[in-house]
Amino acid sequence: MSLGIGKIILAGANANTAGAYFQTGTFSVAANATTVITAGTYLLTPTANVSVQVNTNSNGNAFTTLMAANVGGVVISDGVNVRLSNGDANNAKTVTYVTVNGGQAASETYA
Repeated sequence: MSLGIGKIILAGANANTAGAYFQTGTFSVAANATTVITAGTYLLTPTANVSVQVNTNSNGNAFTTLMAANVGGVVISDGVNVRLSNGDANNAKTVTYVTVNGGQAASETYA
């Protein structure tokens, strides 16, 4: 979500409500697989066996670990070069994130 979007943020609003600044969501990562993080800015919670990787090569896929497994933090993704990697060969994982809520749309009436 973009902070440039016209919206109203309500003081004291809980996450996942129209006037809240934050909204939560999840990314699913299959067992022993990777999934690209949708473009945006996220606060990721620590998840066992899941690391964050970034592509460091302009000529192909050369992903390297940015955040170790079971470490949370701020991630900015372009929707192509940042991904989650599940090192658990037997179990899919769900990673919870917090991102900026689009908020309640602001409107104006002209007289």
